[in-house]
Amino acid sequence: MSYDRYMAICDPLHYTSVVNLNFCKGLIICSFTGAFISMLTPLILTCQLHFCGPNVIDHFFCDFAPITRLSCSDTFAVKLVTFLVSSSVTLFPFGFVIGTYVCIIHTIMKIPSVSGRKKTFSTCSSHLTAVCLYYGALISVYVVPVQGLSNSANKILSLIYTVITPLINPIIYSLRNQEIKAGLQRILNVKDKTQ
Repeated sequence: MSYDRYMAICDPLHYTSVVNLNFCKGLIICSFTGAFISMLTPLILTCQLHFCGPNVIDHFFCDFAPITRLSCSDTFAVKLVTFLVSSSVTLFPFGFVIGTYVCIIHTIMKIPSVSGRKKTFSTCSSHLTAVCLYYGALISVYVVPVQGLSNSANKILSLIYTVITPLINPIIYSLRNQEIKAGLQRILNVKDKTQ
């Protein structure tokens, strides 16, 4: 989405020639293939761990850290590989998104009218907020895992990137729709009158 916004705002004349159906299909194929290949090595290494103690995971889902805590074998190699893979698959895309938004904000500042800048920035701010929330939680859990982080804090951060971000995305984008805004205002006005 950040590249789509970048092309639409920074290079609008080339948008339709660059962001076409084949380009979007290529992005989807690269994303799925890259995700599969990048997680294959940590998955194989995790499957080779030995588990001899309790089999109850103190988490909402089968996450990497709780599983490695249950292992009786040496988990250094698995943790190292997972750290390297996690770093590359989170920091590079996050850096790319931030880079495109730096270019977008630079272009927005060149727009002469205040209303034009406000409208263009409001289009991008919702996506940037969701991206920062998602990557912030993801980086906190996988790239910079704090040793003293409690299980509950880890669970909450995991909920942010698995539940909260996908939940707020449709809400954020639908609130930009004028019909949704009007319907929400009607509902709020009816509630105010009944109270």
